[in-house]
Amino acid sequence: MKSAWFAAVCLLAAAPVAAQQGPADLYGPLFEAVQTGHVFADGKTFADAVPRRDADAIMADYGAQKPSGDALKAFVLANFTVRGENDRTGLRGHVRELWPQLTRKPSPAVAGGSALELSAPYVVPGGRFQEIYYWDSYFTMLGLAADGRDDLVEDMIDNFTGLVERFGHIPNGTRTYYLSRSQPPFFALMLDLSKQVDGTIRARRLAALRREHAYWMAGETCAKAATPCARVVRMPDGSVLNRYWDDRDTPRDESFAEDKATAAKAAARPAGEVYRDLRAGAESGWDFSARWLADPADLSTIRTTRTVPVDLNALMWAMEKRIEKGCRDVADQPCVREFAQRAARRKAAVDRYLWAPREGRYADWLVDGGRPGPVLSAATVYPLFVGMASERQAGAVAATTRARLLAPGGLRTTALRTGQQWDAPNGWAPLQWAAIDGLARYGQDALARDIAARWIGTVGAAYGETGKMLEKYDVEERRPGGGGEYPLQDGFGWTNGVTSALLDRYPQLDTETSR
Repeated sequence: MKSAWFAAVCLLAAAPVAAQQGPADLYGPLFEAVQTGHVFADGKTFADAVPRRDADAIMADYGAQKPSGDALKAFVLANFTVRGENDRTGLRGHVRELWPQLTRKPSPAVAGGSALELSAPYVVPGGRFQEIYYWDSYFTMLGLAADGRDDLVEDMIDNFTGLVERFGHIPNGTRTYYLSRSQPPFFALMLDLSKQVDGTIRARRLAALRREHAYWMAGETCAKAATPCARVVRMPDGSVLNRYWDDRDTPRDESFAEDKATAAKAAARPAGEVYRDLRAGAESGWDFSARWLADPADLSTIRTTRTVPVDLNALMWAMEKRIEKGCRDVADQPCVREFAQRAARRKAAVDRYLWAPREGRYADWLVDGGRPGPVLSAATVYPLFVGMASERQAGAVAATTRARLLAPGGLRTTALRTGQQWDAPNGWAPLQWAAIDGLARYGQDALARDIAARWIGTVGAAYGETGKMLEKYDVEERRPGGGGEYPLQDGFGWTNGVTSALLDRYPQLDTETSR
């Protein structure tokens, strides 16, 4: 009896110990790869690491990615708090370790699949976005350039040049279902990041840039007052500006059910009209925002194609100025004259129709009603970002930005809370960069640095809590952002890029946010 009791006690005492799994049990092949690969000098380092999320989720990602070398260490640091490693790395070091994880090698297109084939390596945003996106890539490339990855910068430019040559434009992303639209035209600014000196390659890229301009201006001959054509709007004085558009008027493949539901709510509008406005909103990159809504509380009132956006027209002006310069470099005088005139006419039209002097802001212009739209958004900084604002305009925009868009954690996207992801309280990396770079261009250095410090503080706080770089952030509460059609994504290309670029400009911020 005594021996049976003693055995039972021993069994019960041993059970909890046996049930506990050590790191080698939990992380199996990952643990073996880290330890046998001597990723850390001391074998106890990884054995003591603290996981940032569920072990099964970590192992699922490990099995999918199968990282090795530098990418293996980056994977560990992204998923575990490692004594003496995460703190030493800091935000800048973490981003550098993420680039290998987000880099993809070109692969042949699969018949019946949606992926478009590319010719060179490329960097994806991350999360659900496993293809390159047009405007995202510019901000990613800022970070690649700051981190000495000029090879990937040139690869990305080569990929975009090839897309223009194949399709006549750069699509929203490298999927067949994105071919009917583009995104904010940053190709001209991407070329500013290139260190390529070969004349033949530069000529090829200039030709691609001119072809992209022709794509955006294809409606110039058919646009009439109050009757836009394709991506062109003829203003009341006969000048032309651009709008967002999509060549199709059907539900988006990637948001099919959502678009059908939105169109069903707009009983008084043709479904095709709603679909095209939703698609045009996706071309804008701001999908979705009160900028495009007649009723900010109702997505079915979207009117993107009846809006002349300030950010798009600032980018078109930048494109025209760079074509002018490129043509001057090759002594093509007719081209120089044409694009100098185009840029001058566009600036005059922006100043006449998109500048709201009494409010100290640039505004989107509404085709219906012939007036500036009521929504103040961070797009107001784009003329500063590209250098087309006057000193007086820049000073007024700076004051408005400080008074109405500056939040504790960075720059608000708009001042309205609608539940859409491109409205308050969210802040987005590309808009922080456009504001910071634009304000600094006009000597507003204190405000530029203040926005940078607030934003890096937000990114750093979220990284400290989650170990992740996120797509967007709540700049009111300095936490992960929300809203939109899909869950919050991590990765994340443009947040990584802007973080590296800002810390390259303001290196002390990395130290400040790690305190």
